[in-house]
Amino acid sequence: MPIRSLSVNKIRNIDAVSFEPSERINIIYGANGSGKTTLLESVHFLGLTRSFRTNQFRYLVSSSEKESLVFSKIDPVGNGQLKPLGVSRGLDGEVGIRFNGNSIDLSELATLVPLQLINTDTFELLEGSPGTRRQFIDWGVFHSDPVFIQLWRAFKRVLQQRNSLLKCGKIDPVLRQVWDQEFIQYAEQLTSMRKRYIEQLKPDFEEILLRLVGDLSITLKFSAGWDQKRPLDELLADNLSRDLKQGFTSIGPQRADLKVKSEGVSAAERLSRGQKKLVVSALKLAQGALFHRLSNRPCVYLIDDLPSELDKHHSRLFCEFLEQTNNQCFITCVDPESLSRFWKPDTAVAYFNIEEGQLVQTH
Repeated sequence: MPIRSLSVNKIRNIDAVSFEPSERINIIYGANGSGKTTLLESVHFLGLTRSFRTNQFRYLVSSSEKESLVFSKIDPVGNGQLKPLGVSRGLDGEVGIRFNGNSIDLSELATLVPLQLINTDTFELLEGSPGTRRQFIDWGVFHSDPVFIQLWRAFKRVLQQRNSLLKCGKIDPVLRQVWDQEFIQYAEQLTSMRKRYIEQLKPDFEEILLRLVGDLSITLKFSAGWDQKRPLDELLADNLSRDLKQGFTSIGPQRADLKVKSEGVSAAERLSRGQKKLVVSALKLAQGALFHRLSNRPCVYLIDDLPSELDKHHSRLFCEFLEQTNNQCFITCVDPESLSRFWKPDTAVAYFNIEEGQLVQTH
């Protein structure tokens, strides 16, 4: 799914920029504050209608402007036929998504532009809350099974209804049984899909980790969000008093997690900063590899400041792996020389210098 052309309008310090990226490797370089990360934000906005740096959209829109717009031409199925995709969003929150002349919703957009982001916040996969790791799992399940999004929405609806009843302080037993049955049905299906995905991911992760780090021992273990040695209906009944007191459901898929451990200890506690970056990068790269194998489509990788916190040796290994994939990559750095020597002569690498929101292709 390479992006063949990209036009960015009214995002932070970028007033209007248009360029044709390489289908493979794009190096975006410039001084700090020049707009490198903003350009990555723009691609992220194209795929998800939001920034990865802030939840407040008004900070993404250029000062004194009312709307941001990113327009592109993409090759959605890799057959060489380009189709237009445009995403706009105003300060009033209204979002417009148009693909090939038709309005589409966010789930369709996410399918068209499968994004993977690697930046400083990616450390949250190890150091952050279980919610971050659930998002990681659900990205993969969403892109590997078209049924997932319907199940996930149905489960969220049931969970919200059950929590609303819990907040009332008491639930009619018959009504609770009805909602619990639906809760259990969706919970078991979602959990089965998540568990299957992690098992599929493990071989790719282990292979990529070995290439990037060597013999570092890392294990992945999926946690469903409840003790699966016991029936979920029994656990819901046992936890009812506590759930009524707290006003929410304390067990279920909404509590699922991915345990990442090194020699039996949390990887977040044991590993160095550099090792953590390689582990989270291996997780993201493994997702892209599995996605490609299941769909025969590449991902779009947004990699912010790749050389930071990695020595030259590991930066080279990272780039060599990217080079061997079919993914389209947008990589930022301050000094292009820090990455230029890592690519083979026949690799399609494009270099773009950005200064005060203006972009120029250099070599």
